[in-house]
Amino acid sequence: MTENFISEIRTIKSLSAAILSSVSLIKADGRVEIALTTDKPYSAEDLAEAKKIARKYVPELFSCSVKISKLTPDTGMVAGKILALIPQINRQLAAFVTADDIKVEKTENGFYFEVAVVHASTYTADVADRISAELKKQFCGEFSGRCVTAESKLDDIVIEEKHENIQYEIPPRSFDIAEFSFLEGGVEHKRATYIADLNFTSESVVICGEIVNIREKTITSASGRERQMYSFTVNDTTASIRVGYFARQKSIEKIKKLKVGDSIVLTCKTDLYNGEIRPTANFIDFGKVPYGFVPEKRISKPVPKYYETVFPEPYIDFTQSNLFVENSLPECLTKNTFVVFDLETTGLNSSPSTGNMDRIIEIGAYKIEGGEIKECFNTFVNPQRKLSNEIINLTGIDQQTVDGAPTYEKVMPDFFKFISGCYLVGHNAANFDYKFIDYYCSQCGYMPERKIFDTLFFSQSVLHLSNYKLNTVADHFGITFNHHRAADDALVTAKIFIELIKIKKSLPNLC
Repeated sequence: MTENFISEIRTIKSLSAAILSSVSLIKADGRVEIALTTDKPYSAEDLAEAKKIARKYVPELFSCSVKISKLTPDTGMVAGKILALIPQINRQLAAFVTADDIKVEKTENGFYFEVAVVHASTYTADVADRISAELKKQFCGEFSGRCVTAESKLDDIVIEEKHENIQYEIPPRSFDIAEFSFLEGGVEHKRATYIADLNFTSESVVICGEIVNIREKTITSASGRERQMYSFTVNDTTASIRVGYFARQKSIEKIKKLKVGDSIVLTCKTDLYNGEIRPTANFIDFGKVPYGFVPEKRISKPVPKYYETVFPEPYIDFTQSNLFVENSLPECLTKNTFVVFDLETTGLNSSPSTGNMDRIIEIGAYKIEGGEIKECFNTFVNPQRKLSNEIINLTGIDQQTVDGAPTYEKVMPDFFKFISGCYLVGHNAANFDYKFIDYYCSQCGYMPERKIFDTLFFSQSVLHLSNYKLNTVADHFGITFNHHRAADDALVTAKIFIELIKIKKSLPNLC
């Protein structure tokens, strides 16, 4: 649809080389704002024509505005952009291409560039074309160029082999809609996507479920126009999700009659907002989840072959020679592998049904093999949102630290690989931490097996203490640590788990 829109925009003479800079949804007044960039002068008539074209591509429930700006880059801007693009296009090249290796010249219609590389051969064959294509997306004008050989760079250069995981796409599951009937739509839908699998953007996706919550508010635009906005939380037994909806005037009375407990079918558009999928309904009809519905087991992506972002490190602690006395460890500990983990998060909301589930900001995990702590997996995670002062004060983790960290999309595949084939262990993890791991792994297509031991319940069954908080149990065993940091909490939990196994001499019940 984007290609069709920009192609039609370019039929306007002054916008023949225009690019689409951005498309923004201003929810406060139900407006879609489209920004175009051109390298030629344009008139008020051209702007009016662009608005007319844009109106055809924007859903009628939203108003539409178009902004046009003129941008002609200079050679310095183009060279800087090429340097930034190279790591995205060819990682091997990025290791030894500097700003001095990029030459840019202005031409009659645009720019010509050369990138000096080691052996301009097969591994650079498509680099110039890909750079040109990306430049055309960012700037107006024509771009062409090539890679040229810089022989002086050949001395003692070794290109490290890059291991890449095979990319798998697991299709979302769907079920037959029962008892479909129209409320306001014009298309009879037969199948609905599992809400639990709704982790992708789409122009049109159908979901079906029972209303568990309704919120209504009036939105007033800058022009004074009032519109009714609804927020429906629906559940299809696989998960719950909150869906926004702007009511049409012709169907407002029907929508007002909807109530908690009604089963509806929503035709939605899904967008990514601050790292979360946010669906907006275009049409609402009636329909039900089939009676006796049993969700299919979701297929997991296979375990990644390589770590890509977070690499486990060996854990060495010479005190383990005292901690693990020969023949004192039961076989249930030495014959199994465990990953003891802890998380720090932006808050306590571990349910995605509210539409505002909290985010992971730190993962700390330690692997126990043969009865000894052997490996650690520690990383900060970018939550793509602002940390509260309460969380900063509690954990000591500041905004700058997480802003520079990888997002969960980068971290969870590596963590899934780290925990694969292992029992999970955590303190109060069954009711809290594991929910975050399960949800954010599933958002990346990975289905962790729920094999978890909780040291909170384990210590309650073995010890007699005033309470069973992590620091209280640690004090009982004489273990000191820095509380409320994931890596420290995970390490002390690993030591506690080993001590509890030594006392009980068997594994506790799975949670």
